[in-house]
Amino acid sequence: MRSTNPVLSRTDVFSRNGYVRPAPVGADPLQPGTTTRVMTLDDVVTRTGLLLVIALATGAFAWAADVGPGLAIISVFVGLGLAIVNSVKAVPSPPLIMAYAAVEGIFLGAISKSLEATHPGVVVQAVAGTAITFGVMLALYRSGRVRVTPRFTKVLVGASMGYLILMFGNLMLNLFHSGANAWGGGFGLLTAAAGAGLASFYLTLDFDMVERGIKAGAPEIEAWRAAFGLTVTLIWLYIELLRLISILRGD
Repeated sequence: MRSTNPVLSRTDVFSRNGYVRPAPVGADPLQPGTTTRVMTLDDVVTRTGLLLVIALATGAFAWAADVGPGLAIISVFVGLGLAIVNSVKAVPSPPLIMAYAAVEGIFLGAISKSLEATHPGVVVQAVAGTAITFGVMLALYRSGRVRVTPRFTKVLVGASMGYLILMFGNLMLNLFHSGANAWGGGFGLLTAAAGAGLASFYLTLDFDMVERGIKAGAPEIEAWRAAFGLTVTLIWLYIELLRLISILRGD
């Protein structure tokens, strides 16, 4: 079973039967015959927190500097390139992963300031919504109310691919001034709601794959890949909630 997130779907790390057997309680888990530690939940949480702090810092800079739409658009394409590179690398590169968080922070800061100017308080609402959604989906996953089954994964994969194709196609049409408005109107409202829903359920796939990676004894360096994957999903969720709330608060 593979996550739709390309970062967390590597079969050699997150879906393998295991690198090592779980270490005894209280022991420092090491891969056999090496001094390499295996990935733990604390490793994933710490690195995810670091990436979010980096994104917050560069976002605050972009907000204060009022970087404008030009740099924001550039950051989108640079961030996409870094995301692709980080997704296909055989061994995670912490500097490149942190660079991704920094570049995405610039885009988030620019777009957040723009929407905050027209809808005061929308950023706080989107941040709160992202945090609450993360907590709710984690609780649902841990309680077993949302189960990551092959059918669930297949449906979510298909829906995500359809959504991405639709949004990318509309973006290309907008370059020629013929696409729909993704930040307003019926199209924007429906796609923002769909995107927020997809990103929310996407979190459960990420939780599942991180859990499998830990149980499989993936090496500590893979915690960076797991943190990167979670950061990608959280950024996606924040953008969709920001878009949805701003549309609902619009005239």
